[in-house]
Amino acid sequence: MEKVFVAQRVAAKLFASENAVDAAMVETAELMADLLKARKDLGVSAVVGDRAASKLAEAMTALSEARSAMVEAHTELNETKLRLGIRTKMAGVEDKGVNIDLQGRAGLREAV
Repeated sequence: MEKVFVAQRVAAKLFASENAVDAAMVETAELMADLLKARKDLGVSAVVGDRAASKLAEAMTALSEARSAMVEAHTELNETKLRLGIRTKMAGVEDKGVNIDLQGRAGLREAV
């Protein structure tokens, strides 16, 4: 099998894994927000659900660490791709049309 097709298969799984971690982070953050809002809506003490909120915070930390590990894996796999002599860009579906300048301001990239 050609190297480029193998690399594309791996890239597709990498992108899917990255998206899954991001989706899990979003769902967990929304769960935390809903938990805190529910406590307020029900008018119960902050003690109620505190352990659950603490465990959710732990889960969010773990997901953040997983996301950082995925970013590092992506970098490593990109370097491996280059070492194998695969120079093609593995096209993903992610829109990367935003630039961040040195002051951290976001702006749309001009079409070339």
